[in-house]
Amino acid sequence: MAQKNYGNNKSNRKTPAQIDAEMGKMPPQAIELEEAVLGALLLEKDAFIAVSELLKPECFYKEAHQHIFQAISNLFFHEQPIDILTVTEEIKKMDKMEEVGGAFYISQLTSRVASAAHIEYHARIIWQKYLQREMIRISSDLQTRSYDESIDVNDLLDEAENSFYLLSQGTMKKEVTQIDPVIQESIDRIREAGKRKDGLSGVPSGFTALDRITSGWQASDLVIIAARPAMGKTAFVLSMARNMAVTHQQPVALFFT
Repeated sequence: MAQKNYGNNKSNRKTPAQIDAEMGKMPPQAIELEEAVLGALLLEKDAFIAVSELLKPECFYKEAHQHIFQAISNLFFHEQPIDILTVTEEIKKMDKMEEVGGAFYISQLTSRVASAAHIEYHARIIWQKYLQREMIRISSDLQTRSYDESIDVNDLLDEAENSFYLLSQGTMKKEVTQIDPVIQESIDRIREAGKRKDGLSGVPSGFTALDRITSGWQASDLVIIAARPAMGKTAFVLSMARNMAVTHQQPVALFFT
């Protein structure tokens, strides 16, 4: 009897919907909230900004909603107005009108919500449901591949770690900052650097050639000193620490492991 080879063949991988159907469970979903979010995007011209860093088409459980969100994304990134008519035309260009359910379904979405006041909260719930479905998919795939004796267990562990790491990276909220304060902060730093005799904007290392390139070590920077063993890394760092603390009167802390 031939042994099944699950390997990396994507055709053998099951979707969360298929997995849950076999187990008699419904996959995590929030169809009503998906409709509410899409309806809010059609009503409010600036609503997409609130969810653009959080949602992507595959976050929506319903395929029709994926196509509608993709159409809205296309219009936004091409700086086109977003409303029922423009979204309908974009979906026609995508040749997805039949999958969406026609113009009538798109128009119905605006009746699912009164305003975009809670769109970010609703979008976060949709994102959480997507993460649950992805965890189910990854876990099921790993379970199937664990039965394959031809797969090295260390490779499988690496794959599991990488899959969940990539998934967790997507849960990190990206903060949006207005450009005006950032520009003003940069101008203030330039002015402060102009007032200093050394012309540096950061903390001097004491090594003139290095400071000329970096303008000193900047706040919040992570600087990694790397070289082969016995090349003087520790001596270099200690020299910089001494220069910062003694010559430039800057507080310094050293941690050795």
